[in-house]
Amino acid sequence: MTKRILLTGANGFVGRHIIKRLKKEGAEVFALVRSKNKLHDLHNCVDKLFEMDIDNISDNIFDELGKPDVMIHLAWGGLPNYQSLHHYEEELPRQYSFLKAMILGGVKSVVISGTCFEYGMQDGCLSEENITNPTNSYGFAKDSLHRQLLFLSKEMPFNLAWCRLFYIWGEGQSEQSLYMQLRAAVERGDVEFNMSLGEQLRDYLYIEDVADILVRISMRNKSTTTLNIASGKPISVKKLVEKWIETNDWKIKLNLGYYPYSSFEPMKFWGSRKQLDMMLESDFKYGEKNDI
Repeated sequence: MTKRILLTGANGFVGRHIIKRLKKEGAEVFALVRSKNKLHDLHNCVDKLFEMDIDNISDNIFDELGKPDVMIHLAWGGLPNYQSLHHYEEELPRQYSFLKAMILGGVKSVVISGTCFEYGMQDGCLSEENITNPTNSYGFAKDSLHRQLLFLSKEMPFNLAWCRLFYIWGEGQSEQSLYMQLRAAVERGDVEFNMSLGEQLRDYLYIEDVADILVRISMRNKSTTTLNIASGKPISVKKLVEKWIETNDWKIKLNLGYYPYSSFEPMKFWGSRKQLDMMLESDFKYGEKNDI
């Protein structure tokens, strides 16, 4: 039976890749966006397109959005300002109200994008069993939403896959992302690329692998679970940038130490893949672009 899958945040970086992946799976794809004008060439990739803001919904929102079997919820405002009070003063209540309305309406399975920032300043390999302790507003709001939904699931059963995204890279990403800043510097003909010392260890996944993982979870999940969406392989930021330069044969030097390290991220952290491998039954293979 063909699954009807509603995707929120469909015109975002991750959302655009998920739409294409869902169509390959033969799913009936419903997309929810704030503005249809930003979908570009994806109009033909979705079966139904809905335009609305999630803070302006009716009691019949589930019916109005096509009665989906599964919802992949990516929509979140206020980024990339991770420290803004907006995340828990405005975004958190509207997110919970929307999700609760959809669950009350009848959606049985929800896949939601969380963040590695929920872990806070913890070092090393981070497991889903680690106690969360966010140190920025965005991580705090996401962690709070997760807790609210866990309480809600005790009152009205539904399947919740809470997916803590680590770092992502790829074409079409925000201009403020590391990869796109590097690419822009190359295209401008800059001699040097300004960055930190680059000794911090991070966990990066290529965008197409992230989309593949989230779609697989949406097709398979039949319980409430928390998952790291991570490679499980730490890499220094300096080595990562050098790999990008080498792979693309870019002619640019690194100006290391130009920027200080982030005050709200630990120096060395990456995600455990144990729970994710169990969910995917160990049949997931990374694309060659993620061999970094």
